Amino acid sequence: MNDNNFLVFSGTATQYLTEKICISLGVPQGKINITRFADGEFSVSYEESIRGRDVFLVQSTFPNSDNLMELLLMIDAAKRASARTINAVIPYFGWARQDRKDKPRVAIGAKLVADMLSVAGVNRVITMDLHADQEQGFFDVPVDHLYASSVMLPYIQSLNLENLIIATPDVGGSKRASAYSKFLGCPLVLCNKVRRRPNEVASMQIIGDVTDANVILVDDMVDTAGTITKAADLMMENGARSVRAIASHCVMSGPASERVQNSKLEEIVFTDSIPYSNRCAKVKQLSIADLIAETIRRVEENESISSQYLI
Repeated sequence: MNDNNFLVFSGTATQYLTEKICISLGVPQGKINITRFADGEFSVSYEESIRGRDVFLVQSTFPNSDNLMELLLMIDAAKRASARTINAVIPYFGWARQDRKDKPRVAIGAKLVADMLSVAGVNRVITMDLHADQEQGFFDVPVDHLYASSVMLPYIQSLNLENLIIATPDVGGSKRASAYSKFLGCPLVLCNKVRRRPNEVASMQIIGDVTDANVILVDDMVDTAGTITKAADLMMENGARSVRAIASHCVMSGPASERVQNSKLEEIVFTDSIPYSNRCAKVKQLSIADLIAETIRRVEENESISSQYLI
């Protein structure tokens, strides 16, 4: 790979991950300066020439607003500096839950953000485990949609659990959980939940039998951990031997860490698409740096992206 053709830059929130990506690629990290003013405004400038280069801008949009604006400014600055292509690497796309009008007079935030990225001048988006696969259609540029299963499945297999059952904490995640259960050749159990309001579960029921099973709950993200911990406790009440959880994105807002620590979960495993600094002995993170680095290499060399997926 000709490392003179591309450069990898990091936004503020994803510096920890970009460092690992660059090590995996064997290239130095691009030099960028992000200046912050007293009123919260900030400016972006590249500290080396990017004219005619392919640039990869790594930034998860969590916390959402500042990091999204920072990414938009990075894209705009790259466009004005005559970069050949501008590739936004967004391990966690923070507005993906707002993907439809689920009631009157609401915004479709995921589509709005996709439009903003396009207007800013992005040529390609690389992201992982969107809330719904069809959100790729919100973008007017190519989207390389990665899957955390590439790192999660080998970890599950390394546990060598007997009587394994894959479960989903809500019916909406059944497609993802079904793919895991088919790959691993084990049964699938669903949880049906009813919400009163966002981040609050009113009731939950298990669809299936978990008696004497080692259960792994599969989800795309964990925010306040109300759903995942309620599902884990319900599994144990219905005779499960153990319950673990895996989720792509470690949002873990507010009381999430305390809820996980006090729940019946053995452990909860995330990728490092979002940094996690709170102390919780049950939280484990697997790195996606090699996965993203390999994707960048394949984009540069015009190779297949989908062939690296396990499911």
